[in-house]
Amino acid sequence: MSSVEHPLRKYLRPSVEATTFCPGCGDGTVLTSILQAIDELGMTMDDFVFVSGIGCAAWIISPNFNADVLHTTHGRPIAFATGIKLNLPEKKVMVVSGDGDLTAIGGNHLIHAARRNIEMVVICANNGIYGMTGGQVAPTTPREARTITTPYGSLENTFDISRMVQASGASFVARWTTYQPRQLTKSIKKAIQKKGFAFIEVISQCPVQFGAKTGAGSAVEMLEMYRKSSISVKKAVEMSPQEIEDKIVTGEFIDTAKPELCEEIARLKERIRGEG
Repeated sequence: MSSVEHPLRKYLRPSVEATTFCPGCGDGTVLTSILQAIDELGMTMDDFVFVSGIGCAAWIISPNFNADVLHTTHGRPIAFATGIKLNLPEKKVMVVSGDGDLTAIGGNHLIHAARRNIEMVVICANNGIYGMTGGQVAPTTPREARTITTPYGSLENTFDISRMVQASGASFVARWTTYQPRQLTKSIKKAIQKKGFAFIEVISQCPVQFGAKTGAGSAVEMLEMYRKSSISVKKAVEMSPQEIEDKIVTGEFIDTAKPELCEEIARLKERIRGEG
């Protein structure tokens, strides 16, 4: 009996036989949406350089993708990606990492890359907790949620990552949940083609840590919660802050054109040469 190979298998390293993701993790959905977007655009892995930091989501691309992958230090993937893009401007640079890596220790790099509007795609798998290291509170953990480091509930306010990146100056910002893989794939395609900093937040279930420690439940229960809680950006505009407090606002927050850093540097070089 002949086996049927998955149509996206060609993008994975031949040595990959299974993922490192926990049962029920949303990272597999993020991985599939990225590869589906690349496939639908008719691109190859040679068109990209992928960068990841440290954490569960970093394993989405490393060691799975059969491509040039830089698995970097904690909180620094955007800094490495910036160096790659400035030296290889013809390449599509994509950063894939988690909310802890990108918004805690890496938060400064995130907001300044958005401010500079350097062309790259950053995909943040937001599971609301430090999943790989035991379930500690993160900048995205909901208030009053119990974690291993907040046994009586978190007292901290949470980041609204997408709104923060939008306010920092990004050209494209979107947020989806793992319950919405088709919409996620469409936004990734837009982000890849965007001339500027493109950021996509993916609310992703972590039943092993977030689900178990906060009481959110199993992967199925979390996905059902995403379905019930998600509202569109357009609908959210018509609602009061109190009405959207417990909702997940999804959709594309901004898609605009503005000067991009690599092109601005190239223009500056030409001007300096002309003056010389």
